[in-house]
Amino acid sequence: MDILLNGQTTPVAAGITIADLIREKDLDPGTVVVEHNLTIVTSADLDQITLQQNDALEILKFVGGG
Repeated sequence: MDILLNGQTTPVAAGITIADLIREKDLDPGTVVVEHNLTIVTSADLDQITLQQNDALEILKFVGGG
């Protein structure tokens, strides 16, 4: 199935959760903010939301600097 990930159509496996996708992308869940269909997702809910066809997901990674 396809989702919209950071503005790009991206194929993902059926039944995948947001937490699964974050791990698949080698991201640290503690350093990202996730928006799912225009709603911010708390870190506690990342493994509770199963992605559906045509869902829109934005994953933003914190970047440190100085």
